[in-house]
Amino acid sequence: MSGRFFESEGYRNRDRVFADRAEAGQMLAEMLASEYVGLPGGLVLAIPSGGVPVALEVCRRLRLPLDLIIARKLQIPGNTEAGFGAMAMGGEVLLNEPLVSSLGLTKAEIEAEQGRVEAELAERNALLRGGRPLPDMYGRTAIIVDDGLASGYTMQAAVRDLRARGAAGITVAVPTAPLETARRMADISDAVYCISIQDYYPFAVASAYRNWRDLSREEVADMLGQTKCQMGDGKG
Repeated sequence: MSGRFFESEGYRNRDRVFADRAEAGQMLAEMLASEYVGLPGGLVLAIPSGGVPVALEVCRRLRLPLDLIIARKLQIPGNTEAGFGAMAMGGEVLLNEPLVSSLGLTKAEIEAEQGRVEAELAERNALLRGGRPLPDMYGRTAIIVDDGLASGYTMQAAVRDLRARGAAGITVAVPTAPLETARRMADISDAVYCISIQDYYPFAVASAYRNWRDLSREEVADMLGQTKCQMGDGKG
């Protein structure tokens, strides 16, 4: 691992750790606080949808501005729950090459899914960010927040997007993840903070929460509209 790796003692292989995403965000914020409160040039970036309520708690505690890094998985044809890669709004595409090969996906199928996701990313940017340009990341420290990692491809696409746009430092912060995925994140980021690590399979992000449900884009837009966090890159 090239980056630093932090987990919370006593939470390894625990289920139902968090009441909900807000509590997870509060606990995650405390993990981050000693290093990141008021960090000059720091920016909290949530991956919607589930990462937003977690990131709202993080930005409040750290007193940092909040923005979104919009990335989505590339869905396997006929299976909306599984993905063969991910794509970020800046155009970064990450493919799970072994899976693509084993599925026998054609170039046409891959391009069709990329086109669908590209349109979805634009729609989410319009709804959740008002169509604003992506934040200027040059020389800044990004803290990317989601409600958990599974395969980690969506987070990897987000990290690659921010690297391409000149981020000086990238921290991945999530409430829960499999150990293998968390270690992979540490290989491509500067630091990984994860409260509850699981070192066996099967793994499900939802198992770390006592109350879990999918969030609609409209719910997330409402959360962002009501937040007291400074929205945007903090430069305007």
